[in-house]
Amino acid sequence: MIRYDLVCAEGHLFDAWFSDSASFDEQVAAGLVACPVCGCSRVEKQLMAPSVTAAKSGKAGLAAETAKLRAMVRALHEHVRREAEYVGRRFPEEARKRAEEDDAKPIWGEASGEEVRALREEGIEVLPLPPLPEKKN
Repeated sequence: MIRYDLVCAEGHLFDAWFSDSASFDEQVAAGLVACPVCGCSRVEKQLMAPSVTAAKSGKAGLAAETAKLRAMVRALHEHVRREAEYVGRRFPEEARKRAEEDDAKPIWGEASGEEVRALREEGIEVLPLPPLPEKKN
């Protein structure tokens, strides 16, 4: 069994269990997964940290896995800051503008959940950056 953190098109967060990832994909495609708050069947997976249990890996193993995950998130942030242009709150407008350009430089910035949903509905791919570990402990 696998548990996914999910979000509906209306922005409600919830979780659900599936026998495997293929089962999730099949059920979502068939419209069988719905938000328990509003009933919306347009759902997608949220970014999730891997599940590491202390019983399997011991406290030292858990600490090592947590340190690896934090290092990966920091490395991702460093990569984005190095390779992409920061556009701040202009992110939605810049994303729309650059979606038309074939060789546009990647950007990063801020957008509300509603703005992100609108961009996705327009076919513009956007991904949230996970928060830095020291910001959301």
